[in-house]
Amino acid sequence: MQDAPQGTPQGGVQQVQGTTPTKPHRGGAILALGIIGIVVCFITGIIAWVMGSNDLKEMDAGTRDISGYSLTKAGMICGIIGVVLSILSIFWVIFVIGLSGFLGAIGA
Repeated sequence: MQDAPQGTPQGGVQQVQGTTPTKPHRGGAILALGIIGIVVCFITGIIAWVMGSNDLKEMDAGTRDISGYSLTKAGMICGIIGVVLSILSIFWVIFVIGLSGFLGAIGA
């Protein structure tokens, strides 16, 4: 068995000298919030979008564990899709209500 190199924590995430230790990634939580944002509630989509964006910035800066990059990115994208679908559905409902009101007014 080979020991971990000097300066490397047990988790395998390397720390650069003089920087703050990396925080663990929240990719799984962000992905779950993004999926819930698509299926159920757009508010969790907004949360996933904001958390994902912040975490990706921290990963690029080296202050957050980069091993969850793809999960975080996927969760953020799911959050964006959930918000866009919610906005489109709100516009669709407004259009249908307006159209039914218009058709009712002209007697069709």
